[in-house]
Amino acid sequence: MKVIKVLGSGCTNCQTTARLIEEVAAEQGIDVRVEKVEDIAQIMGYGVMSTPGVVIDEKVVHAGSVPDRKQIAGWL
Repeated sequence: MKVIKVLGSGCTNCQTTARLIEEVAAEQGIDVRVEKVEDIAQIMGYGVMSTPGVVIDEKVVHAGSVPDRKQIAGWL
């Protein structure tokens, strides 16, 4: 199972990002667990200044906007 972290305050864009990741993973038959990180100190620990941020394998792969389905598919 792949663990993907969505960094953000829980705003609409953060929720949309988490949902899109789950949807694309399900479409591709990939088992993922999406963790939402809302703690500002943890978010800043990744160096993310603009949310939503996406972390895979402890590496920031995206920050500052809702990723599109094609981007997400590429990460998976």
